[in-house]
Amino acid sequence: MEQQFSSVWTRERRTAKSPTLSRTQIVRTAMELLDAEGLDALSMRRLGAKLGSGTTSVYWHVANKDELLELVLDEVYGEFDIPDVRETTWRNAASSFAYSIRQALFTHPWVISYIGTTPAIGPNAMRMMSRLVATFDHAGFRGLDQDHAASTLLAYVLGVTAPEISWRAMTAKAGLDSNELNEALQPVVEKAAADYPELAARYAEYRCMDVDSARALNFEFGLTCLLDGLEAHLNRATPPLAPLAPRSRSAPGADIEETGESRR
Repeated sequence: MEQQFSSVWTRERRTAKSPTLSRTQIVRTAMELLDAEGLDALSMRRLGAKLGSGTTSVYWHVANKDELLELVLDEVYGEFDIPDVRETTWRNAASSFAYSIRQALFTHPWVISYIGTTPAIGPNAMRMMSRLVATFDHAGFRGLDQDHAASTLLAYVLGVTAPEISWRAMTAKAGLDSNELNEALQPVVEKAAADYPELAARYAEYRCMDVDSARALNFEFGLTCLLDGLEAHLNRATPPLAPLAPRSRSAPGADIEETGESRR
């Protein structure tokens, strides 16, 4: 038997039995646990204890941990801000959106491994995608190109930010800041690049850089190139050809005769 898709957004919301506990409180407390300790630390039992209400009260609002994560993820989507494209350019709107995602991911690093594991169909996710598609529609993208442009932008931000989140976790584990960890890794890097002098020279240059500033510049460089590419795609686009007029049902050979006549 085919299993049906289940989501917190596809079932009717229950009326709370207790006036002292709300879904909003549950989601906010779950997010605090996730931000502090990550996905592995979240359990319904721990959440109930932190709320001081017991696990049973939590299950009245959400059927399981998956539903709870859907709710919390949608709260994070609510932090993805994109300006109204009618009040700015599409490039500025897309750039602001990219930076707001980046900041939200740094604030909630657990999200990076959870995005894409469940359909984003909550109200904040729908609002975000609607405005993003409207931005690319305003830019001139049509049809599936609007979705392609949106997914390309999202993929860029997630792809570049994920290693930065891992780096931050590594610095925290080592008890060092970014520059201190970078300095500590230099002997290892130099040894690994001993047979590649061109790489060793590049790594030597990085040694004098502020790591966080270099990463910020890298993000801006890539984002600018991406938007340039999308804009170039728009500039290359040509309007579709007009449909061909139906051919008249003339006698066989008429086309040839007409062509010959026109040549004369």
